[in-house]
Amino acid sequence: MDRIVMKFGGTSVATLERIRNVVARVKRETEAGNEVAVVVSAMAGVTNQLVEWCQNLSPLHDAREYDTVVSTGEQVTTGLLAIALQEAGVDARSWQGWQIPVRTDPAHGKARIEAIQGAELVRRMRSGQVAVVAGFQGIGADNRITTLGRGGSDTSAVALAAALRADRCDIYTDVDGVYTTDPRIVAKARKLSKIAYEEMLELASVGAKVLQTRSVELAMKERVRVQVLSSFADLPGTLVVDEDEIVEKEIVTGIAYTRDDAKVTVRRVPDRPGIAAAVFGALAAEHVNVDMIVQNIAADGTTDMTFTVAQADLPRARAALDRAQTQIGFAEILTDPDVAKISVVGVGMRSHPGVANTMFRTLAERGINIQVISTSEIKVSVLIAAEYTELAVRALHTAYGLDGT
Repeated sequence: MDRIVMKFGGTSVATLERIRNVVARVKRETEAGNEVAVVVSAMAGVTNQLVEWCQNLSPLHDAREYDTVVSTGEQVTTGLLAIALQEAGVDARSWQGWQIPVRTDPAHGKARIEAIQGAELVRRMRSGQVAVVAGFQGIGADNRITTLGRGGSDTSAVALAAALRADRCDIYTDVDGVYTTDPRIVAKARKLSKIAYEEMLELASVGAKVLQTRSVELAMKERVRVQVLSSFADLPGTLVVDEDEIVEKEIVTGIAYTRDDAKVTVRRVPDRPGIAAAVFGALAAEHVNVDMIVQNIAADGTTDMTFTVAQADLPRARAALDRAQTQIGFAEILTDPDVAKISVVGVGMRSHPGVANTMFRTLAERGINIQVISTSEIKVSVLIAAEYTELAVRALHTAYGLDGT
């Protein structure tokens, strides 16, 4: 007997028919003798509608009331799924975040889970009852509902699996696993049977949409075995596990891309101690996250600083730097939203030289100019013009021997 947390996203519960499909999967696990908790998102499109209503009424709405509104989507889904399970002869009960409780910090709209008190859930599951739990939500110290931010249901599921000491956390979605790259771009992309936590974390952070970054961080920290599966096909999925479980490690496991970044260049900045702190301090004060950074020093005692921010943060970044112009003393700011970040990821990079060189050579052969470079122990990322995104991904996928048959 295993204890399993099953998570179903918005597309998996988008209609009553799809909810019945979820029932069939849950019932299969219970009939196998497993203890089951199910974490669900709101039905596809519901959260977007709730967010839109809040924004239309007040662009600067109270975040506490925003959480009250947007958390209701998951409440509906838990009730519907519990009813459907009961109709199918499965003992089930719905649970909201505050009922368990899922304790979070008070950062409404982007709260982080601090603790889950799962003793009552465990007792119910041992008796054969399926716990249907609302993802994406919790309760703060002031006993008000909080939400975890977009993709938060993945985090809810992994956190619940850790609290319940589950044997596995199955994430059901509209893809059937983790691929070497986006199969919509590369037809020969291969599905991976296993991927290391670190690799999945890097891929998620640089554009792969399969799992939410915070959920992977938590899975790695708590050593929760995660499996990515399709809600719509009975196919083997991808296990996200400790690196030690992977016998044959590829040099490069996958290639990710994102078009959600923008490039900012602050030109002719005085080259003096503390100037970088002034530039990036101004951005930090406005909660603008900076990713790739490169600095070019000129002979005249000035420097150009180029970095990337999320496209959504570009207006705030520009405004923050303009306000700090007198303090920083730069000549001008150049921005470019038409860029893409391409990343190659693999734990095998630690012991194999030449990975970056292969990337640079492959892009050069295709006439693709590299604007910015950043690296980590198991990742190399480059910034290129957005128009070359698909060409770059296809070329690199072939160059690293990732093409399937």
